[in-house]
Amino acid sequence: MATERSRITPVARVLQVCLHLLVAGLLALAVARAVVGRGADPASVVAAATAMAAGYAVGPRLAAVRRSRRAAALWLALLGVTWVGVLVATQDGVWLAFPLYFLELHLLGRRGGLTAVGLTAATAIAAWSWHQHTFSLPAAIGPALGAAVATATVLGYQALYRESEERRRLIDELTAARADAAAAHHMAGVLAERERLAREIHDTLAQSLTSIQLLLRAAQRELPERTEAAAGYVEQARQAAQDNLDEARRFVRALTPPALDGDPLPVALERLCATTTAHSALPVHLHVSGEPVRLPVPQEVALLRIAQSALGNTVRHAQASHAEVTLSYMEGEVALDVFDDGAGFDPAAVAGRTGGDGGFGLPSMRARARALGGTFTVESAPGEGTALAVQLPVAGRPLVAEDSPGAEGLPGGEEHG
Repeated sequence: MATERSRITPVARVLQVCLHLLVAGLLALAVARAVVGRGADPASVVAAATAMAAGYAVGPRLAAVRRSRRAAALWLALLGVTWVGVLVATQDGVWLAFPLYFLELHLLGRRGGLTAVGLTAATAIAAWSWHQHTFSLPAAIGPALGAAVATATVLGYQALYRESEERRRLIDELTAARADAAAAHHMAGVLAERERLAREIHDTLAQSLTSIQLLLRAAQRELPERTEAAAGYVEQARQAAQDNLDEARRFVRALTPPALDGDPLPVALERLCATTTAHSALPVHLHVSGEPVRLPVPQEVALLRIAQSALGNTVRHAQASHAEVTLSYMEGEVALDVFDDGAGFDPAAVAGRTGGDGGFGLPSMRARARALGGTFTVESAPGEGTALAVQLPVAGRPLVAEDSPGAEGLPGGEEHG
């Protein structure tokens, strides 16, 4: 019986079942031996065994026994009384001392359990001697040895369980500490990037907008008497607005891969494949399946960056004869697969390495996918090439020809490269 003070593990459940079966089997054996005529009154044995079985079955179903050590001690005392009834009826009741040892040690704690085990063993020895009408050392060794074995087993299991729980607690604390550290590191990066953008915006866009406001106020003061002077201020404000627009576009280009430049993802990937083929002589083909949709910028950025990194790794390390890039548009998600027939590698051997290619290694690719709620997998083995797969959840809009000059040549399922 496991109390609510400790959680029931699968091992503890197995031990519970075995203990129940042991008690039932020993009671059944005592009854059977009495019925076939082994010197005991069958009616008395059946009555005593039934009373003990009923008391044993009721105890585990009582919530108080599971919660309170005092209630458990009371139940064990009543169970002990029924066991004494079995001892009086038949000497075979001595065998039931063994499962009682386990119950007492588990429910009463170390000190109370050892005391109860000692009393149980003494009662068993006394009952056996009473039935035999004599005391002998061999008769005492059996219950005493059983008590010693049960005590060693239970205390050893409890020690192992405490050690396991302590290890689990330490692992939980370590996991929580790592999660806190990762969250703090992420937040520090976010704050640093926000601070950088705030400085850039303050020093450029905000200053230019302030200048525009001052110029327009000056023009307002000159109107309507000095229209030429006002026109000069307006022209200066227009030029400042143009400069501000150019600066904003530079910000956008700094935060977006230049290879996109307003083009849809298939066009950017097609250009990437062509550029890779031209610069490395490695044939790279693009396949587009499904109906292309215009994806949010973060998804397009992530997929393009991952494709760039994957093809860069292929060119530098794979010694491949060709590579295939597949972009698949599916309902609710988009998938990017990059395959090469190169030398391959052991993914487990490089799982903990950081990218040496400007930050676009496997950990960075995996982080990009996970940051957008997607999945990233790599399948490879030495001599068997490499297959990389990324899946991202999206909710894009259909890609039409007006979105890009090159979009009309990208119907679903057509091959490019």
